[in-house]
Amino acid sequence: MKRLKKMTSSSSSSSKNSFAAISFSVSFLLLFVLGSAVEVSHDGRAIIIDGKRRILQSGSIHYPRSTPEMWPDLIRKAKAGGLDAIETYVFWNVHEPVRREYDFSDNLDLIRFIKTIHAEGLYAVLRIGPYVCAEWTYGGFPMWLHNLPGVEFRTANKVYMDEMQNFTTLIVDMAKQEKLFASQGGPIIIAQIENEYGNIMEPYGGAGKVYIEWCAAMADSLKIGVPWVMCQQSDAPQPMINTCNGWYCDSFTPNNPNSPKMWTENWTGSRTGEEKTHIELLKTFLTRLPGFSKPVYHGGTNFGRTAGGPYITTSYDYDAPLDEFGNLNQPKWGHLKDLHTALKSMEESLTEGNITQINMGNSVEVTVYATKKVSSCFFSNSNTTSDATFTYGGTVYTLPAWSVSILPHCKKEVYNTAKVNAQTSVMVKKKNEAEDQPASLKWSWRPEVIDDSTVNGKGQISANRIIDQKMVNDQSDYLWYMTSADLNKEDLIWTTNNLTLRVNASGQILHAYVNGEYLGSQWSTNGNSKYLFEKMVKLKPGKNLIALLSATIGFQNYGAFYDLAQSGISGPVEIVGRRGDETIIKDLSSHKWSYKVGMDGMVTKLYDPKSPAKWEEGDIPINRNLTWYKTTFKAPLGTDPVVVDLQGLGKGEAWVNCRSLGRYWPSIMAAEDGCDATCDYRGKYTNTKCLTNCGNPTQRWYHIPRSFMTGDDNTIVLFEEFGGNPSLVNFQTVTVGTACGKAYEHHVLELSCQNRRISDIKFAGFGDPQGSCGSFRKGSCDGEKDALEIVKSACVGKESCSLHVSEKAFGSASCGRIPKRLAVEAVC
Repeated sequence: MKRLKKMTSSSSSSSKNSFAAISFSVSFLLLFVLGSAVEVSHDGRAIIIDGKRRILQSGSIHYPRSTPEMWPDLIRKAKAGGLDAIETYVFWNVHEPVRREYDFSDNLDLIRFIKTIHAEGLYAVLRIGPYVCAEWTYGGFPMWLHNLPGVEFRTANKVYMDEMQNFTTLIVDMAKQEKLFASQGGPIIIAQIENEYGNIMEPYGGAGKVYIEWCAAMADSLKIGVPWVMCQQSDAPQPMINTCNGWYCDSFTPNNPNSPKMWTENWTGSRTGEEKTHIELLKTFLTRLPGFSKPVYHGGTNFGRTAGGPYITTSYDYDAPLDEFGNLNQPKWGHLKDLHTALKSMEESLTEGNITQINMGNSVEVTVYATKKVSSCFFSNSNTTSDATFTYGGTVYTLPAWSVSILPHCKKEVYNTAKVNAQTSVMVKKKNEAEDQPASLKWSWRPEVIDDSTVNGKGQISANRIIDQKMVNDQSDYLWYMTSADLNKEDLIWTTNNLTLRVNASGQILHAYVNGEYLGSQWSTNGNSKYLFEKMVKLKPGKNLIALLSATIGFQNYGAFYDLAQSGISGPVEIVGRRGDETIIKDLSSHKWSYKVGMDGMVTKLYDPKSPAKWEEGDIPINRNLTWYKTTFKAPLGTDPVVVDLQGLGKGEAWVNCRSLGRYWPSIMAAEDGCDATCDYRGKYTNTKCLTNCGNPTQRWYHIPRSFMTGDDNTIVLFEEFGGNPSLVNFQTVTVGTACGKAYEHHVLELSCQNRRISDIKFAGFGDPQGSCGSFRKGSCDGEKDALEIVKSACVGKESCSLHVSEKAFGSASCGRIPKRLAVEAVC
């Protein structure tokens, strides 16, 4: 890790008070002239850039969750999807892992990331925080901050505020030095201080109010020349703009009439129903929304030990418009692109027009934005079960249940949330053609050396109490807790039967050893932060060594005072004996405890291919905990994203060529119940709706960025904590296997195999085709022309093709009042 004690840049050189047009975005050509200072201001209707009102459409790409080599492609795809800006958090704990020692190398190069955004012609939204939440360990706070004397997080506490100001100023000064704020000719048009504090502010009392006022004053004093926002902060002090996060923001109103209505996090990820993804947004436009941002446009990968929550391994896919590996997640990406295009065409009326809302009856409402020059309409049907037919402006419209339509000139529908015209991509895994895996993989192994801990009880520090695991500054996931129980022959404990070791734990995982022998393991389940470990134990008169290995999978990252949540072994730790109704307890909590941070193999870097350590060849032991495995492999051919299949392993961490892929845990399974056979988008969203993957491993496939590998032999090293079998491990690529579409008449169906050619068309039908991708069939009506031959002629042998869905192209279809559609299934 490149750490800098002195910071240097790591990169080279109705009502006009209602509708706030902001989605954090704007097209490059309309935004700024490269290198010229840009004035960014706002009123109650819009963000204003160089005097022009904008609808800003933004999405997040978190730079540490991808690689610098991936950034240009991700940003280009975001731009092609209709975004105007990329937003990102700034992750304090990885940039300042040790107090006053900074790291902005490799995928932590924030300046390079912002410059890449700029080079692609997009704006940037810099959410400094520095609290980020983001399913990131400890909410982005460095653990050393927790251990500063007298510190209290996110309240009027001088120790905390001094550190927060130091880091915030550092980031601002770095951006200023590289002239990255729009006021300097750069791409940053908005910055954020704090994050979602209003949700948890009440328990902090008056000190919380003092703190948020200080945050605003501190941020304003940095003079960045662009607006600051505070999300979920209803009492945000001026000049901060308070913004909304959530599934729905239709009832949100800014706390100042001069603040535009902004949706900083429109939660499009974590859902599968594309129709559902966008209705929340458009329902909010019915209440004068000016701008919005997708909090996870590309989720990416939690490399190393960055995941928080806890209980999140490496994938942060989030069902985002760009999947974990950077592929287009279709149809979500395409459906959003269509939405962005429609909204951008209405920018003038949405930011300047007077607003009229008309109740059409039967849960149908028409919202009109009108200027003297142009008008735009939204039609909404709030009925969750019934479509609606109504007349507006002399034209009859049919509106699907629980949907919103966009009509840029109040005449022709160009977009409806329930009518998905974008391609559906069925992603597949393909075998590694560079070698015959897994047979070609020759594994070696070695045990983790634990005798110093389990037999000798040797530690690095000691205390006459049980400590919180956070006290060791998050140097490792692992902390050994060791003590001894001296039992003389006259001790009353020997008069009992069924001795047990009982441990109250608040870390995620516990492994127990007594006198060098493994006793058992346990981990918390169902999101519970605390659990009780109790196992039968054999003790001896005299000294008995108890060694407890606590393992974390990221620290708590959200809630009032979340930073104080106990982690590791909370205690008490007891030896319990029972005799009839009598229980004798020996509490070891105040004994002298020794502590050792980390695993020896990690300290000596066994994961480094250049490590001089000796590895065992031949028969490979399986289902053996605390064991290291190593092999070499050839990188899969081509350019498609690469994943490693870790099915058969338990839990641990994986490295490729010394780069940590992150934690793995394929042996933990999702609950059997709760998934839906089909996803019905209608009705308000809840976090139990449209669940998938029930009864399967929570994660089986783990991302290996192409930049982690070389063209020759590559080395993968696994630290297996629970015990598993590496013989099934193999490396595959992720690509589009099938491209399907089911587009409505008068739209264009665009099919693409994403850099591969379309090899065949399995189905094509125009009229009323039934079924879904993989099971399409003819319906009650069909076009006169041979749709299959037409589509084959247009698409086979090409990487992509565009099909105009019309009777002119596919022949007349007598479908009556049934909406006509074109269904296609293409093989890639």
